[in-house]
Amino acid sequence: MIVSGLSGSGKSHALRCFEDFGFFCVDNLPPPLLPKFAELCLQSIHGIRQVALGVDIRERDFLDEFFTIFDRLRASGYQIEILFMEARDEVLVRRFSETRRPHPLAKAMSIIEGIQLERHRLADLKKRADLILDTSDYSVHQLKEVISRHYCRERSSLRLQVTLISFGFKFGIPYELDLLFDVRFLVNPNFVEELRPLTGKDSRVMEYIMQRPEASEFLKCLFELLDLTLPLYEREGRSYLTVGIGCTGGMHRSVAIVEKVRDYLQAKGYNPLVRHRDVSQER
Repeated sequence: MIVSGLSGSGKSHALRCFEDFGFFCVDNLPPPLLPKFAELCLQSIHGIRQVALGVDIRERDFLDEFFTIFDRLRASGYQIEILFMEARDEVLVRRFSETRRPHPLAKAMSIIEGIQLERHRLADLKKRADLILDTSDYSVHQLKEVISRHYCRERSSLRLQVTLISFGFKFGIPYELDLLFDVRFLVNPNFVEELRPLTGKDSRVMEYIMQRPEASEFLKCLFELLDLTLPLYEREGRSYLTVGIGCTGGMHRSVAIVEKVRDYLQAKGYNPLVRHRDVSQER
């Protein structure tokens, strides 16, 4: 595992998670040492098979060198994945302000300028990533759960790992989505006084939404789409797929639909990871 991404996105905590799960972890290993390090891992007495490396790359020349070495190692038969971690600008600014740590690229500029410069310099690395994690709304415990679900299972028996995220458009679209569905056309429980304080997980809200024919028709079409595309994603070698369901506030309709999709996928043999991002937002 190569763990990289934006400063302040949680890379160090991710490495600690990998270490807890039995990975041999090294932080800030210079890319030119990667081939020799991989060779030494295989030559160790018991053979180190699971390794997580924190790689901090900001200089353009350094990044080009990393890609060359990375491609050479993959061509030699090593199984290597890149985990790219990021967060929204305002979240990164807050994290640096709270910890009072200087941003590594903001020596002669503001924090936000340093963040934007780093984001620009790492754009190519992000494109090469096998998994992109936006940690803006994760607690440290949620981040550990996500890493565990993605990486700490028997790789040979993995199916496509599907993540389902409910969210409110008023709070922004999650960065990491592969597929996005807007369910703001469904009847809105927010306008029913006794349903307003509840979430889409409540049976009364679920029943109110699903009693309308357009809800069941939408789910029928969505299930057919997933039945068609998930095996095709697996055939193409995809390991992860993130599906977002959005409504206005992310509390009722999107939550209810995600719960229905979760139940459907579980019946199909998948084990989707579910995150209701905005149910605790202040209204």
